[in-house]
Amino acid sequence: MKRRGPRNEPRALVYGIHPVRHLVKNFPDRVVELLVSEERADQRLAAIRDMAEGGGIHPVPVSRQDLDQRVDGAAHQGVVAVMQPRPAGNENDLAEILDRRVEPLLLVLDGVQDPHNLGACLRTADATGVDAVIAPRDRAAGLTSTVRKVASGASETVPFFQVTNLARTMRDLGERRILRVGADGEAQTSLFAADLNGPLAIVMGAEGRGLRRLTREHCDLLVSLPMLGVVESLNVSVATGVCLYTALSRRSADPARRLASAEVLE
Repeated sequence: MKRRGPRNEPRALVYGIHPVRHLVKNFPDRVVELLVSEERADQRLAAIRDMAEGGGIHPVPVSRQDLDQRVDGAAHQGVVAVMQPRPAGNENDLAEILDRRVEPLLLVLDGVQDPHNLGACLRTADATGVDAVIAPRDRAAGLTSTVRKVASGASETVPFFQVTNLARTMRDLGERRILRVGADGEAQTSLFAADLNGPLAIVMGAEGRGLRRLTREHCDLLVSLPMLGVVESLNVSVATGVCLYTALSRRSADPARRLASAEVLE
């Protein structure tokens, strides 16, 4: 089934059993077209078909070759959804969220370029109740199909903002009295010794280079993760998970806060 919208409106692909199931279950109104392999018949794919039809979406059977071409050979698991995505927000959208949060938990990604890392960070952000993920608009990964697949639905539930000047945004966060804690392998303070209560922004650097100078200068505190083995550093998405779950363990959990945040950009 195709759901028509305004001419030239953007489209995005979501593929894979889990991401598509999440999309069909939670955001059926965003599904423009659902393509399923006519050569695959198993319980998981049948469940997606049933869920889609129950929501008024009629799956279109196509060949595996057609699906392969749609996603440039990526692992689609026999199902691809064409969707109307929620676009990334900007500085004004971010201000709306911050105006409505007393103790926000934010994730700032300073130029993460690998879409797999961004997708993994979004997935962890969703799991830990992050109110917003902030990234620079230039020289950083955006919400691509790969990001959406890796995020397994989190790209639609976690507000994502691309800003034109990350240093200025960091300064604005400071003016809002949000504690900006940057992860830096050379920092003397351990993450586990830091006070992570109250309004908080966890700031992570890009793959390889870490935090840029201006970003580091706008942090209130730099922390490091203890490295007790021979490995010198962790992948940025792994380090992000450690930092966010450490912050979560220090804060009072409020599931309603995450759900309200996800609705701001609807």
